[in-house]
Amino acid sequence: MRFAKISAAALAVFMSATALAVAGPKEVSGPGAEPACFAPWDSSTGYLQWPKAEAPFKIAVVNGFVGNLWRIQMVQTAKAFVEQPDIKGKISSFKIVSTGNDAAAQLGAIEDFINQGYNAIIVDAVSPDGFDRVIRLADKNNVVIVPFDNTLDTDKVIQVNENQFEMGRQWGEFLVKELNGKKDAKILEVRGVPGNSVDRDRHEGIHEAFKNAGGNYQVVEVVGNWDDGTAQKVVADAIAVNGQFDAITAQGGDTGVVQALMAAKHPWVPFAGESENGFRKAIATYSSEGLKGLSIGQSPGLVAIAIKAAISALEGYPMPKKIAVPLPSADYTNLKDDVNYWSKLPDNFFTVNAFPPCNVNITATEIMSHNQENQ
Repeated sequence: MRFAKISAAALAVFMSATALAVAGPKEVSGPGAEPACFAPWDSSTGYLQWPKAEAPFKIAVVNGFVGNLWRIQMVQTAKAFVEQPDIKGKISSFKIVSTGNDAAAQLGAIEDFINQGYNAIIVDAVSPDGFDRVIRLADKNNVVIVPFDNTLDTDKVIQVNENQFEMGRQWGEFLVKELNGKKDAKILEVRGVPGNSVDRDRHEGIHEAFKNAGGNYQVVEVVGNWDDGTAQKVVADAIAVNGQFDAITAQGGDTGVVQALMAAKHPWVPFAGESENGFRKAIATYSSEGLKGLSIGQSPGLVAIAIKAAISALEGYPMPKKIAVPLPSADYTNLKDDVNYWSKLPDNFFTVNAFPPCNVNITATEIMSHNQENQ
């Protein structure tokens, strides 16, 4: 009898250990759910599949820094997205916290949510590394972690971002098209923060497009740091030194670029840039005078795609390890007030919050009705 009791106890320990060993996602083959929305980064991207969980789910967003307008709008967007009719019924509890730039605080918040029984945790990471311990803890509890925007140096989770190289390539191709065969055009390139991978990837994409076009373009580079004030100053200086440009591309601070052009009485020229509301207002206003613009942006709405990806994973669908969100864009041919720009909203509002392949469309009114506070 005593032997039987020991055997039963040993079996229970063995079964528990076995359950822990098989917890977490499996490496599987694609394609996954909604491939037009959850597109794999490239042909080498692997897939993960978690055991199907029972809805409704408990989901948390753990943000880091919240002191700039992009992050504030991202938090507002997350709150608005979980209230969408097709999402609300799938979530029983939603929390969002911003921990600042302290990596330990962010890791601690993630661990707390895992221990509280949350099913998925969305993360805008403070650091690209140092998450191995919480990822292992999440796997033991079948918790889905989805980093987005600032992602991690790992292939153990689902990650959501936009392809910055492709964004730059599309900017470059737009300018080539709008230059109508002018192969010796003088182009102003307003870059982002030096040394940043986003700046590097966008720059390389732009120049690949120029190279593929076979032109002999004269490109003048200035550093605008993704900031309106800085961009306005360096563009004004570039015009003073170099004279008129045939086309412009800017990674950010686009409203400042527009202001510099107006102050210098520079003719409107083709301009490929980011998704600030002020830039799109200018395109809509002046496109008939020559401001042929393309606007593509790193959207705060990425958080909505990350939440949607987490829900899909919890529903048991295979998911790419790295998701390339479709690049949301608008140009001078399809801008419409109160749809993809807002004449009554501030210039620094980020306009891109609709992702048709993902059936995600969050209105400015819905976003602005929320605050950036922890919830």
